[in-house]
Amino acid sequence: MIREKLAENIRKALMSARESGELAFENMPEIALDPPKNKAFGDFTTNVAMVLAAQSGGVPREIAARIVDKLGDAGGLVVRAEVAGAGFINLYVKPDWLHDVLRRIGVEGADYGHSNVGNGEKIQVEYVSANPNGPITVAHGRGAAVGDTIANLLAACGYDVTRESYINDAPNSTQMQNFGKSVHARYMQALGKDYPMPEDGYQGEYVMDIAKDIVKEYGEKFLDLPVDECVLKFTRMAEDEMLALQKQNLAQFGVKFDVWFSEATLHESGKVEKAIDELKKRGHAYEKAGALWLKSTAFGDDKDRALIRSNGQPTYIAADTAYHYDKFQRGFDRIIDCWGPDHHGYIARTKAAVAALGCDPDKLEVIIYQAVRLLSGGEIVMMSKRAGDVVLLSDLIDEVGKDAARFFFLMRSSDSTLDFDLELAKSESSENPVFYVQYAHARICSILRKAEDVGVAVPAAADVDLSVLTADGELDLIKKLAELPDLIAEAAAKREPHRLTRYAQDLAAIFHKFYTECRVVGDDEAVTKARLVVVKSTLTALANTLTVLGISSPDKM
Repeated sequence: MIREKLAENIRKALMSARESGELAFENMPEIALDPPKNKAFGDFTTNVAMVLAAQSGGVPREIAARIVDKLGDAGGLVVRAEVAGAGFINLYVKPDWLHDVLRRIGVEGADYGHSNVGNGEKIQVEYVSANPNGPITVAHGRGAAVGDTIANLLAACGYDVTRESYINDAPNSTQMQNFGKSVHARYMQALGKDYPMPEDGYQGEYVMDIAKDIVKEYGEKFLDLPVDECVLKFTRMAEDEMLALQKQNLAQFGVKFDVWFSEATLHESGKVEKAIDELKKRGHAYEKAGALWLKSTAFGDDKDRALIRSNGQPTYIAADTAYHYDKFQRGFDRIIDCWGPDHHGYIARTKAAVAALGCDPDKLEVIIYQAVRLLSGGEIVMMSKRAGDVVLLSDLIDEVGKDAARFFFLMRSSDSTLDFDLELAKSESSENPVFYVQYAHARICSILRKAEDVGVAVPAAADVDLSVLTADGELDLIKKLAELPDLIAEAAAKREPHRLTRYAQDLAAIFHKFYTECRVVGDDEAVTKARLVVVKSTLTALANTLTVLGISSPDKM
Protein backbone atom coordinates (compact mmCIF):
# COMPACT_ATOMS: atom_id res chain seq x y z
CA MET A 1 0.00 0.00 0.00
CA ILE A 2 0.91 3.69 -0.14
CA ARG A 3 2.62 3.74 3.27
CA GLU A 4 4.99 0.96 2.22
CA LYS A 5 5.84 2.73 -1.03
CA LEU A 6 6.43 6.08 0.68
CA ALA A 7 8.53 4.49 3.43
CA GLU A 8 10.68 2.73 0.85
CA ASN A 9 11.28 5.99 -1.01
CA ILE A 10 12.20 7.77 2.24
CA ARG A 11 14.70 4.98 3.00
CA LYS A 12 16.21 5.47 -0.46
CA ALA A 13 16.46 9.22 0.20
CA LEU A 14 18.19 8.58 3.53
CA MET A 15 20.67 6.18 1.92
CA SER A 16 21.41 8.71 -0.82
CA ALA A 17 21.99 11.49 1.74
CA ARG A 18 24.31 9.24 3.75
CA GLU A 19 26.30 8.20 0.70
CA SER A 20 26.75 11.84 -0.32
CA GLY A 21 27.92 12.76 3.18
CA GLU A 22 24.95 15.06 3.85
CA LEU A 23 23.66 12.86 6.69
CA ALA A 24 25.52 10.61 9.11
CA PHE A 25 23.75 7.76 10.92
CA GLU A 26 24.47 4.15 11.75
CA ASN A 27 21.08 2.47 11.92
CA MET A 28 18.20 3.03 9.54
CA PRO A 29 15.38 4.41 11.70
CA GLU A 30 11.85 3.08 11.66
CA ILE A 31 9.80 5.26 9.37
CA ALA A 32 6.39 6.02 10.82
CA LEU A 33 3.85 7.59 8.48
CA ASP A 34 0.56 8.86 9.88
CA PRO A 35 -2.26 11.05 8.60
CA PRO A 36 -1.87 14.55 10.10
CA LYS A 37 -4.63 15.73 12.39
CA ASN A 38 -5.12 18.77 10.17
CA LYS A 39 -5.88 17.84 6.54
CA ALA A 40 -4.22 21.06 5.38
CA PHE A 41 -0.87 19.53 6.35
CA GLY A 42 -0.98 16.85 3.67
CA ASP A 43 -1.88 13.17 3.41
CA PHE A 44 0.92 11.79 5.59
CA THR A 45 3.46 13.15 8.03
CA THR A 46 6.65 11.59 9.40
CA ASN A 47 8.95 12.44 12.31
CA VAL A 48 11.92 10.52 10.88
CA ALA A 49 14.12 13.64 10.89
CA MET A 50 13.61 14.06 14.64
CA VAL A 51 14.36 10.39 15.22
CA LEU A 52 17.62 10.77 13.30
CA ALA A 53 18.51 13.94 15.20
CA ALA A 54 18.11 12.08 18.50
CA GLN A 55 20.23 9.23 17.20
CA SER A 56 23.15 11.13 15.70
CA GLY A 57 22.80 14.78 16.63
CA GLY A 58 21.96 17.66 14.32
CA VAL A 59 19.06 20.02 13.84
CA PRO A 60 15.82 18.20 12.95
CA ARG A 61 14.60 20.83 10.46
CA GLU A 62 17.93 20.78 8.61
CA ILE A 63 17.88 16.98 8.46
CA ALA A 64 14.27 17.11 7.23
CA ALA A 65 15.25 19.56 4.49
CA ARG A 66 17.98 17.23 3.24
CA ILE A 67 15.57 14.29 3.19
CA VAL A 68 12.99 16.31 1.25
CA ASP A 69 15.66 17.34 -1.27
CA LYS A 70 16.66 13.73 -1.88
CA LEU A 71 13.08 12.46 -1.87
CA GLY A 72 11.91 14.47 -4.86
CA ASP A 73 8.54 13.24 -6.05
CA ALA A 74 9.12 9.80 -4.45
CA GLY A 75 8.95 7.91 -7.69
CA GLY A 76 5.95 9.84 -8.95
CA LEU A 77 3.90 9.42 -5.77
CA VAL A 78 4.27 12.85 -4.18
CA VAL A 79 2.99 16.20 -5.42
CA ARG A 80 5.08 18.03 -2.84
CA ALA A 81 6.89 17.51 0.46
CA GLU A 82 7.29 20.21 3.09
CA VAL A 83 9.25 20.66 6.30
CA ALA A 84 6.95 21.71 9.14
CA GLY A 85 7.14 22.52 12.83
CA ALA A 86 10.11 21.16 14.74
CA GLY A 87 11.14 18.91 11.85
CA PHE A 88 8.14 17.01 10.58
CA ILE A 89 7.92 16.18 6.91
CA ASN A 90 4.45 16.58 5.43
CA LEU A 91 3.74 14.66 2.23
CA TYR A 92 1.07 15.59 -0.29
CA VAL A 93 0.37 12.50 -2.37
CA LYS A 94 -1.05 12.41 -5.89
CA PRO A 95 -4.81 11.75 -5.58
CA ASP A 96 -4.87 8.73 -7.88
CA TRP A 97 -3.39 6.59 -5.09
CA LEU A 98 -6.85 6.63 -3.56
CA HIS A 99 -8.26 5.12 -6.74
CA ASP A 100 -5.83 2.22 -6.34
CA VAL A 101 -7.27 1.64 -2.87
CA LEU A 102 -10.77 1.18 -4.27
CA ARG A 103 -9.53 -1.09 -7.04
CA ARG A 104 -7.63 -3.21 -4.53
CA ILE A 105 -10.68 -3.59 -2.29
CA GLY A 106 -12.75 -4.61 -5.31
CA VAL A 107 -10.25 -7.32 -6.22
CA GLU A 108 -9.50 -8.64 -2.73
CA GLY A 109 -13.00 -8.49 -1.26
CA ALA A 110 -13.20 -10.46 2.00
CA ASP A 111 -9.38 -10.68 2.03
CA TYR A 112 -8.90 -6.91 2.03
CA GLY A 113 -6.82 -5.96 5.06
CA HIS A 114 -5.21 -9.39 5.21
CA SER A 115 -1.58 -10.09 4.41
CA ASN A 116 1.02 -12.83 4.45
CA VAL A 117 3.57 -11.19 6.75
CA GLY A 118 3.38 -14.25 9.01
CA ASN A 119 4.48 -16.50 6.15
CA GLY A 120 2.95 -19.59 7.79
CA GLU A 121 4.85 -19.23 11.08
CA LYS A 122 3.27 -21.56 13.65
CA ILE A 123 1.80 -19.71 16.62
CA GLN A 124 -0.19 -21.16 19.47
CA VAL A 125 -2.54 -18.84 21.35
CA GLU A 126 -3.78 -20.16 24.70
CA TYR A 127 -6.66 -18.36 26.37
CA VAL A 128 -9.57 -18.80 28.78
CA SER A 129 -8.09 -21.95 30.42
CA ALA A 130 -10.73 -21.91 33.13
CA ASN A 131 -10.86 -24.44 35.94
CA PRO A 132 -13.60 -26.99 35.16
CA ASN A 133 -15.28 -26.35 38.49
CA GLY A 134 -17.66 -23.60 37.40
CA PRO A 135 -19.25 -21.84 34.44
CA ILE A 136 -17.48 -19.24 32.31
CA THR A 137 -17.53 -15.86 34.04
CA VAL A 138 -17.36 -12.30 32.77
CA ALA A 139 -13.69 -12.25 33.77
CA HIS A 140 -13.08 -15.26 31.52
CA GLY A 141 -15.14 -13.51 28.86
CA ARG A 142 -12.72 -10.64 28.52
CA GLY A 143 -9.83 -13.08 28.20
CA ALA A 144 -11.81 -15.02 25.60
CA ALA A 145 -12.49 -11.90 23.54
CA VAL A 146 -8.87 -10.72 23.74
CA GLY A 147 -7.31 -14.10 23.00
CA ASP A 148 -9.74 -14.99 20.24
CA THR A 149 -9.30 -11.65 18.46
CA ILE A 150 -5.51 -11.82 18.72
CA ALA A 151 -5.74 -15.26 17.11
CA ASN A 152 -7.99 -13.81 14.38
CA LEU A 153 -5.53 -10.96 13.77
CA LEU A 154 -2.59 -13.33 13.46
CA ALA A 155 -4.51 -15.60 11.10
CA ALA A 156 -5.40 -12.55 8.98
CA CYS A 157 -1.68 -11.81 8.74
CA GLY A 158 -0.76 -15.22 7.39
CA TYR A 159 0.29 -17.02 10.58
CA ASP A 160 -0.59 -20.68 11.14
CA VAL A 161 -2.60 -20.25 14.36
CA THR A 162 -3.64 -22.92 16.84
CA ARG A 163 -6.25 -21.86 19.39
CA GLU A 164 -5.96 -23.78 22.65
CA SER A 165 -7.55 -23.88 26.08
CA TYR A 166 -5.91 -25.62 29.05
CA ILE A 167 -8.18 -27.62 31.33
CA ASN A 168 -6.95 -27.42 34.93
CA ASP A 169 -8.26 -30.84 35.84
CA ALA A 170 -5.41 -32.41 37.81
CA PRO A 171 -7.17 -35.11 39.88
CA ASN A 172 -5.29 -34.30 43.09
CA SER A 173 -5.69 -30.53 42.93
CA THR A 174 -7.27 -28.89 45.96
CA GLN A 175 -9.75 -26.99 43.79
CA MET A 176 -11.09 -30.10 42.06
CA GLN A 177 -11.27 -32.01 45.35
CA ASN A 178 -13.26 -29.17 46.93
CA PHE A 179 -15.52 -29.14 43.88
CA GLY A 180 -16.24 -32.86 44.24
CA LYS A 181 -16.85 -32.46 47.98
CA SER A 182 -19.25 -29.59 47.30
CA VAL A 183 -21.26 -31.65 44.82
CA HIS A 184 -21.32 -34.53 47.27
CA ALA A 185 -22.64 -32.30 50.04
CA ARG A 186 -25.35 -30.89 47.77
CA TYR A 187 -26.24 -34.43 46.67
CA MET A 188 -26.75 -35.48 50.27
CA GLN A 189 -28.83 -32.35 50.95
CA ALA A 190 -30.92 -32.96 47.82
CA LEU A 191 -31.80 -36.34 49.29
CA GLY A 192 -32.96 -34.69 52.50
CA LYS A 193 -29.84 -35.41 54.55
CA ASP A 194 -28.47 -32.96 57.09
CA TYR A 195 -25.00 -32.71 55.58
CA PRO A 196 -22.61 -29.73 55.91
CA MET A 197 -20.91 -28.00 53.00
CA PRO A 198 -17.09 -28.17 53.15
CA GLU A 199 -15.41 -25.10 54.59
CA ASP A 200 -13.87 -24.16 51.22
CA GLY A 201 -16.84 -25.42 49.19
CA TYR A 202 -18.34 -23.83 46.10
CA GLN A 203 -21.52 -21.97 46.95
CA GLY A 204 -22.91 -21.24 43.49
CA GLU A 205 -26.36 -22.54 42.59
CA TYR A 206 -24.86 -24.43 39.67
CA VAL A 207 -23.38 -26.92 42.21
CA MET A 208 -26.88 -27.67 43.47
CA ASP A 209 -28.05 -28.04 39.85
CA ILE A 210 -25.37 -30.69 39.24
CA ALA A 211 -26.34 -32.53 42.43
CA LYS A 212 -30.02 -32.50 41.44
CA ASP A 213 -29.12 -33.89 38.01
CA ILE A 214 -27.27 -36.76 39.73
CA VAL A 215 -30.25 -37.43 41.97
CA LYS A 216 -32.59 -37.33 38.98
CA GLU A 217 -30.51 -39.89 37.07
CA TYR A 218 -29.22 -42.13 39.88
CA GLY A 219 -31.44 -41.50 42.88
CA GLU A 220 -29.96 -42.89 46.12
CA LYS A 221 -27.48 -45.16 44.34
CA PHE A 222 -24.43 -43.45 45.84
CA LEU A 223 -25.63 -43.10 49.43
CA ASP A 224 -23.83 -46.22 50.63
CA LEU A 225 -20.55 -45.55 48.80
CA PRO A 226 -17.55 -44.56 50.94
CA VAL A 227 -17.29 -40.78 50.96
CA ASP A 228 -13.87 -40.66 49.27
CA GLU A 229 -15.03 -42.93 46.46
CA CYS A 230 -18.22 -40.93 46.05
CA VAL A 231 -16.34 -37.61 45.96
CA LEU A 232 -13.98 -38.93 43.27
CA LYS A 233 -16.91 -40.15 41.15
CA PHE A 234 -18.81 -36.88 41.61
CA THR A 235 -15.72 -34.85 40.74
CA ARG A 236 -15.45 -36.60 37.37
CA MET A 237 -19.17 -36.34 36.67
CA ALA A 238 -19.29 -32.67 37.63
CA GLU A 239 -16.16 -31.88 35.64
CA ASP A 240 -17.67 -33.42 32.50
CA GLU A 241 -20.85 -31.40 32.98
CA MET A 242 -18.96 -28.19 33.63
CA LEU A 243 -16.68 -28.67 30.64
CA ALA A 244 -19.68 -29.25 28.37
CA LEU A 245 -21.29 -26.09 29.78
CA GLN A 246 -18.09 -24.07 29.32
CA LYS A 247 -17.86 -25.15 25.68
CA GLN A 248 -21.50 -24.20 25.21
CA ASN A 249 -20.97 -20.78 26.84
CA LEU A 250 -17.92 -20.06 24.72
CA ALA A 251 -19.58 -21.20 21.49
CA GLN A 252 -22.42 -18.81 22.32
CA PHE A 253 -19.73 -16.12 22.56
CA GLY A 254 -18.26 -17.06 19.18
CA VAL A 255 -15.20 -18.82 20.61
CA LYS A 256 -14.12 -22.30 19.53
CA PHE A 257 -10.80 -23.99 20.18
CA ASP A 258 -8.70 -26.26 18.00
CA VAL A 259 -7.37 -27.99 21.11
CA TRP A 260 -8.72 -28.56 24.62
CA PHE A 261 -5.65 -29.73 26.53
CA SER A 262 -6.22 -31.66 29.76
CA GLU A 263 -3.77 -31.17 32.61
CA ALA A 264 -4.68 -34.68 33.79
CA THR A 265 -3.15 -36.14 30.62
CA LEU A 266 0.21 -34.65 31.56
CA HIS A 267 0.22 -36.74 34.73
CA GLU A 268 -1.29 -39.85 33.14
CA SER A 269 1.19 -39.86 30.23
CA GLY A 270 4.23 -39.30 32.45
CA LYS A 271 5.03 -35.93 30.84
CA VAL A 272 5.37 -34.24 34.22
CA GLU A 273 7.98 -36.78 35.30
CA LYS A 274 9.77 -36.48 31.94
CA ALA A 275 9.98 -32.70 32.23
CA ILE A 276 11.33 -32.99 35.79
CA ASP A 277 13.86 -35.61 34.67
CA GLU A 278 15.00 -33.21 31.94
CA LEU A 279 15.47 -30.44 34.51
CA LYS A 280 17.51 -32.80 36.69
CA LYS A 281 19.60 -33.91 33.72
CA ARG A 282 20.37 -30.28 32.91
CA GLY A 283 21.33 -29.58 36.52
CA HIS A 284 18.49 -27.13 37.19
CA ALA A 285 16.65 -29.04 39.93
CA TYR A 286 17.78 -29.85 43.48
CA GLU A 287 16.43 -31.42 46.66
CA LYS A 288 15.91 -29.50 49.86
CA ALA A 289 13.86 -30.29 52.99
CA GLY A 290 12.40 -33.37 51.33
CA ALA A 291 11.11 -31.42 48.33
CA LEU A 292 12.40 -30.94 44.78
CA TRP A 293 13.12 -27.39 43.67
CA LEU A 294 13.62 -25.61 40.34
CA LYS A 295 16.65 -23.29 40.21
CA SER A 296 14.48 -20.57 38.73
CA THR A 297 16.59 -17.76 40.21
CA ALA A 298 19.31 -18.75 37.74
CA PHE A 299 16.93 -17.63 34.98
CA GLY A 300 15.66 -14.35 36.36
CA ASP A 301 12.97 -15.41 38.87
CA ASP A 302 12.96 -13.79 42.32
CA LYS A 303 13.12 -17.14 44.14
CA ASP A 304 13.42 -20.85 43.45
CA ARG A 305 10.15 -22.76 43.05
CA ALA A 306 9.08 -26.13 44.40
CA LEU A 307 8.38 -28.80 41.80
CA ILE A 308 7.63 -31.76 44.07
CA ARG A 309 6.28 -31.25 47.58
CA SER A 310 7.71 -33.12 50.55
CA ASN A 311 4.66 -35.42 50.40
CA GLY A 312 5.68 -36.47 46.89
CA GLN A 313 2.89 -34.58 45.09
CA PRO A 314 3.81 -32.37 42.09
CA THR A 315 3.08 -28.66 42.39
CA TYR A 316 1.14 -26.51 39.95
CA ILE A 317 4.48 -25.25 38.63
CA ALA A 318 5.55 -28.80 37.77
CA ALA A 319 2.47 -29.36 35.61
CA ASP A 320 2.76 -25.91 34.03
CA THR A 321 6.42 -26.58 33.24
CA ALA A 322 5.52 -29.88 31.58
CA TYR A 323 2.69 -28.20 29.66
CA HIS A 324 4.92 -25.50 28.19
CA TYR A 325 7.62 -28.05 27.42
CA ASP A 326 4.96 -30.01 25.51
CA LYS A 327 4.03 -26.85 23.59
CA PHE A 328 7.59 -26.34 22.41
CA GLN A 329 7.92 -30.00 21.50
CA ARG A 330 4.84 -29.67 19.31
CA GLY A 331 6.88 -27.37 17.10
CA PHE A 332 5.32 -23.95 17.62
CA ASP A 333 7.54 -21.06 16.55
CA ARG A 334 5.89 -18.78 19.10
CA ILE A 335 3.63 -19.33 22.09
CA ILE A 336 1.22 -16.69 23.37
CA ASP A 337 -0.54 -17.12 26.73
CA CYS A 338 -3.44 -14.84 27.72
CA TRP A 339 -3.73 -14.77 31.51
CA GLY A 340 -5.89 -12.93 34.02
CA PRO A 341 -4.62 -10.20 36.36
CA ASP A 342 -4.00 -12.63 39.23
CA HIS A 343 -1.37 -14.48 37.17
CA HIS A 344 1.16 -11.69 36.72
CA GLY A 345 3.51 -13.28 39.23
CA TYR A 346 3.65 -16.50 37.19
CA ILE A 347 5.37 -14.93 34.19
CA ALA A 348 8.94 -14.96 35.51
CA ARG A 349 8.74 -18.48 36.92
CA THR A 350 7.19 -19.90 33.73
CA LYS A 351 9.82 -18.27 31.53
CA ALA A 352 12.50 -19.54 33.93
CA ALA A 353 11.17 -23.09 33.64
CA VAL A 354 11.11 -22.84 29.85
CA ALA A 355 14.71 -21.60 29.79
CA ALA A 356 15.82 -24.32 32.22
CA LEU A 357 14.44 -26.92 29.81
CA GLY A 358 16.59 -25.53 27.01
CA CYS A 359 13.78 -23.71 25.18
CA ASP A 360 13.92 -20.06 24.14
CA PRO A 361 11.97 -18.03 26.74
CA ASP A 362 11.69 -15.13 24.28
CA LYS A 363 9.39 -17.33 22.20
CA LEU A 364 6.94 -17.44 25.10
CA GLU A 365 4.83 -14.31 25.31
CA VAL A 366 2.37 -13.61 28.11
CA ILE A 367 -0.47 -11.12 27.78
CA ILE A 368 -2.13 -10.07 31.02
CA TYR A 369 -5.68 -8.75 30.70
CA GLN A 370 -7.15 -6.72 33.52
CA ALA A 371 -10.43 -6.98 35.41
CA VAL A 372 -13.92 -5.98 34.27
CA ARG A 373 -16.37 -3.93 36.32
CA LEU A 374 -20.02 -4.06 35.30
CA LEU A 375 -21.76 -0.71 35.78
CA SER A 376 -25.35 0.45 35.57
CA GLY A 377 -26.12 4.09 36.24
CA GLY A 378 -22.53 4.51 37.38
CA GLU A 379 -22.93 1.86 40.08
CA ILE A 380 -21.20 -1.54 40.19
CA VAL A 381 -23.78 -4.28 39.73
CA MET A 382 -24.03 -8.04 40.21
CA MET A 383 -26.39 -9.55 37.66
CA SER A 384 -26.50 -13.07 39.05
CA LYS A 385 -25.51 -15.16 42.03
CA ARG A 386 -25.69 -18.50 40.26
CA ALA A 387 -21.90 -18.73 40.40
CA GLY A 388 -21.54 -17.45 43.93
CA ASP A 389 -19.76 -14.09 43.98
CA VAL A 390 -19.06 -13.77 40.22
CA VAL A 391 -21.11 -12.88 37.14
CA LEU A 392 -21.62 -15.45 34.41
CA LEU A 393 -20.73 -14.67 30.81
CA SER A 394 -23.98 -16.31 29.71
CA ASP A 395 -25.94 -13.83 31.85
CA LEU A 396 -24.08 -10.91 30.27
CA ILE A 397 -24.80 -12.25 26.78
CA ASP A 398 -28.49 -12.64 27.69
CA GLU A 399 -28.48 -9.04 28.92
CA VAL A 400 -26.64 -7.22 26.10
CA GLY A 401 -26.00 -9.77 23.33
CA LYS A 402 -22.86 -11.48 22.08
CA ASP A 403 -21.79 -8.66 19.74
CA ALA A 404 -22.04 -5.90 22.33
CA ALA A 405 -20.23 -8.04 24.91
CA ARG A 406 -17.31 -8.75 22.57
CA PHE A 407 -17.08 -5.17 21.31
CA PHE A 408 -17.11 -3.64 24.80
CA PHE A 409 -14.53 -6.15 26.08
CA LEU A 410 -12.25 -5.07 23.23
CA MET A 411 -12.73 -1.30 23.44
CA ARG A 412 -9.86 -0.73 25.84
CA SER A 413 -6.29 -1.96 25.89
CA SER A 414 -6.22 -5.35 27.62
CA ASP A 415 -3.72 -4.06 30.19
CA SER A 416 -6.22 -1.52 31.57
CA THR A 417 -9.24 -2.16 33.81
CA LEU A 418 -12.48 -2.10 31.85
CA ASP A 419 -15.68 -0.41 33.01
CA PHE A 420 -18.55 -2.09 31.15
CA ASP A 421 -21.63 0.15 30.97
CA LEU A 422 -24.61 -2.21 30.74
CA GLU A 423 -27.17 0.46 29.93
CA LEU A 424 -25.02 1.87 27.14
CA ALA A 425 -24.40 -1.60 25.69
CA LYS A 426 -28.16 -2.21 25.50
CA SER A 427 -29.11 1.15 24.02
CA GLU A 428 -30.06 1.52 20.36
CA SER A 429 -28.48 4.91 19.81
CA SER A 430 -25.41 6.50 18.29
CA GLU A 431 -23.94 6.66 21.78
CA ASN A 432 -23.60 2.88 21.79
CA PRO A 433 -20.42 2.21 19.79
CA VAL A 434 -21.29 -1.29 18.59
CA PHE A 435 -24.80 -0.21 17.56
CA TYR A 436 -23.30 2.79 15.77
CA VAL A 437 -20.85 0.62 13.83
CA GLN A 438 -23.37 -2.09 12.95
CA TYR A 439 -25.90 0.57 11.93
CA ALA A 440 -23.35 1.94 9.45
CA HIS A 441 -23.08 -1.53 7.89
CA ALA A 442 -26.87 -1.91 7.77
CA ARG A 443 -27.26 1.57 6.26
CA ILE A 444 -24.80 0.73 3.48
CA CYS A 445 -26.73 -2.46 2.72
CA SER A 446 -29.91 -0.37 2.53
CA ILE A 447 -28.27 2.08 0.10
CA LEU A 448 -27.16 -0.75 -2.16
CA ARG A 449 -30.62 -2.35 -2.05
CA LYS A 450 -32.30 0.94 -3.00
CA ALA A 451 -29.84 1.41 -5.86
CA GLU A 452 -30.66 -2.06 -7.11
CA ASP A 453 -34.39 -1.31 -6.82
CA VAL A 454 -34.03 1.61 -9.26
CA GLY A 455 -31.93 -0.46 -11.63
CA VAL A 456 -28.48 0.86 -10.69
CA ALA A 457 -25.92 -1.90 -10.16
CA VAL A 458 -22.61 -1.45 -8.35
CA PRO A 459 -19.90 -1.48 -11.02
CA ALA A 460 -16.38 -2.84 -10.62
CA ALA A 461 -13.91 -0.18 -9.55
CA ALA A 462 -11.73 -0.99 -12.57
CA ASP A 463 -14.61 -0.02 -14.90
CA VAL A 464 -15.35 3.36 -13.34
CA ASP A 465 -13.91 6.85 -13.80
CA LEU A 466 -12.80 7.50 -10.22
CA SER A 467 -11.35 10.93 -10.98
CA VAL A 468 -14.82 12.43 -10.34
CA LEU A 469 -14.34 11.70 -6.61
CA THR A 470 -13.14 15.10 -5.42
CA ALA A 471 -15.39 16.02 -2.47
CA ASP A 472 -13.80 16.07 0.97
CA GLY A 473 -16.30 13.53 2.29
CA GLU A 474 -15.37 11.09 -0.47
CA LEU A 475 -11.62 11.53 -0.09
CA ASP A 476 -11.69 11.31 3.72
CA LEU A 477 -13.62 8.05 3.51
CA ILE A 478 -11.27 6.46 0.99
CA LYS A 479 -8.24 7.51 3.05
CA LYS A 480 -9.76 5.74 6.04
CA LEU A 481 -10.34 2.63 3.96
CA ALA A 482 -6.68 2.71 2.97
CA GLU A 483 -5.60 2.39 6.61
CA LEU A 484 -7.05 -1.09 7.22
CA PRO A 485 -4.19 -3.32 5.95
CA ASP A 486 -1.55 -1.46 7.97
CA LEU A 487 -3.87 -1.31 10.97
CA ILE A 488 -4.47 -5.07 11.04
CA ALA A 489 -0.76 -5.78 10.62
CA GLU A 490 0.14 -3.39 13.45
CA ALA A 491 -2.63 -4.60 15.77
CA ALA A 492 -1.46 -8.18 15.21
CA ALA A 493 2.21 -7.34 15.79
CA LYS A 494 1.47 -5.40 18.98
CA ARG A 495 -1.28 -7.79 20.18
CA GLU A 496 -3.68 -4.84 20.48
CA PRO A 497 -7.17 -5.79 19.28
CA HIS A 498 -8.63 -2.58 20.72
CA ARG A 499 -7.18 -0.76 17.71
CA LEU A 500 -9.83 -2.42 15.54
CA THR A 501 -12.78 -1.25 17.65
CA ARG A 502 -11.45 2.30 17.40
CA TYR A 503 -11.00 1.96 13.65
CA ALA A 504 -14.52 0.58 13.21
CA GLN A 505 -15.99 3.55 15.11
CA ASP A 506 -13.92 6.06 13.13
CA LEU A 507 -14.83 4.44 9.81
CA ALA A 508 -18.52 4.45 10.73
CA ALA A 509 -18.35 8.14 11.72
CA ILE A 510 -16.62 9.13 8.49
CA PHE A 511 -19.13 7.12 6.46
CA HIS A 512 -22.12 8.72 8.21
CA LYS A 513 -20.61 12.14 7.42
CA PHE A 514 -20.06 11.13 3.79
CA TYR A 515 -23.67 9.93 3.55
CA THR A 516 -24.92 13.26 4.88
CA GLU A 517 -22.81 15.33 2.48
CA CYS A 518 -22.76 13.19 -0.67
CA ARG A 519 -25.89 11.92 -2.40
CA VAL A 520 -25.00 8.45 -3.65
CA VAL A 521 -27.59 7.78 -6.36
CA GLY A 522 -28.15 11.04 -8.23
CA ASP A 523 -28.59 12.49 -11.69
CA ASP A 524 -24.90 12.40 -12.64
CA GLU A 525 -24.29 8.82 -13.79
CA ALA A 526 -20.49 9.02 -13.51
CA VAL A 527 -20.62 10.34 -9.95
CA THR A 528 -23.27 7.78 -8.98
CA LYS A 529 -21.15 4.90 -10.22
CA ALA A 530 -18.02 6.18 -8.48
CA ARG A 531 -19.85 6.76 -5.20
CA LEU A 532 -21.40 3.31 -5.32
CA VAL A 533 -17.88 1.90 -5.58
CA VAL A 534 -16.91 3.91 -2.49
CA VAL A 535 -19.98 2.69 -0.61
CA LYS A 536 -19.42 -0.97 -1.56
CA SER A 537 -15.73 -0.65 -0.59
CA THR A 538 -16.73 0.75 2.78
CA LEU A 539 -19.10 -2.18 3.28
CA THR A 540 -16.24 -4.59 2.58
CA ALA A 541 -13.76 -2.89 4.93
CA LEU A 542 -16.30 -2.58 7.74
CA ALA A 543 -17.42 -6.21 7.42
CA ASN A 544 -13.80 -7.41 7.34
CA THR A 545 -13.04 -5.43 10.49
CA LEU A 546 -16.05 -6.83 12.34
CA THR A 547 -15.20 -10.35 11.21
CA VAL A 548 -11.75 -10.13 12.78
CA LEU A 549 -13.40 -8.82 15.96
CA GLY A 550 -15.76 -11.81 15.94
CA ILE A 551 -18.80 -9.54 15.57
CA SER A 552 -21.68 -9.91 13.12
CA SER A 553 -22.37 -7.52 10.23
CA PRO A 554 -26.16 -7.10 10.02
CA ASP A 555 -27.71 -6.02 6.73
CA LYS A 556 -30.83 -4.71 8.47
CA MET A 557 -31.43 -3.10 11.88
